[in-house]
Amino acid sequence: MVSHTFAICAYKQSPYLEECICSLTTQTVKSNIIIATSTPNDHIKALAEKYHLTLYINQGESGIAQDWNFAYRQAKTDYVTIAHQDDYYQPEYLENILNGLKCAKDPIIAFSDYGELRNGQKVDRNQLLTIKRILLLPLRIKGLWKSVRARRLCLSLGNPVCCPSTTYVKKKFPEEPFQVKYASNVDWMMLERASKYKGEFCYVTKVSMYHRIHEESTTSEIIGNNARGQEDYEMFCRFWPKGIAKIIARVYGTSEKSNNI
Repeated sequence: MVSHTFAICAYKQSPYLEECICSLTTQTVKSNIIIATSTPNDHIKALAEKYHLTLYINQGESGIAQDWNFAYRQAKTDYVTIAHQDDYYQPEYLENILNGLKCAKDPIIAFSDYGELRNGQKVDRNQLLTIKRILLLPLRIKGLWKSVRARRLCLSLGNPVCCPSTTYVKKKFPEEPFQVKYASNVDWMMLERASKYKGEFCYVTKVSMYHRIHEESTTSEIIGNNARGQEDYEMFCRFWPKGIAKIIARVYGTSEKSNNI
């Protein structure tokens, strides 16, 4: 078995959790699978027992960054993928990721292209997905994976990387990878910091997983509460002067409509 762990972050009683688990148990490359939660309940416990998965309960501080860090800490393997309970992974996801990692001499992360699940239907192309693929064009060139400038260029106009499609190289993140600051841009902040590391961002251009868009998702909830605008502005300030960052953030905010059903 490869030295990799899928750490599923489970929250409350998602009707999609079992589908996510099944997509991980049917990978073409077998891996470790665990579940981590800060909201233990009979639904999560029953699925953990059904699929013989170890369940870890976070009894400390909870929140997006805290829960992801907790799940990350439970994995003792060289590579870790933090799987989100509502999402679906293609059978070849891990195989594709491992092939991407093999193409790098000093990988930091590996992530794949992705599609969306809307009303139970797989969507491979829409305006938002196209924009994100355009932003990632520099990383289609393997020679630029190690370029700090190329990585930061990809991140400077928004976050084009789908967080649950990302696999972390544990030695590059010996401590917790996520900082407790933002509600929605936890992963973007991690990527901005990691973009400065020595090593490579491995981009797998095959659509290898599907991110579910639904009204009860955390992203939709944050957008509904209008909590994202200030966070976006602060992130753009990491790449641009404040005046330019404010303009970009205003335009970027229109893309949030893509998370509506």
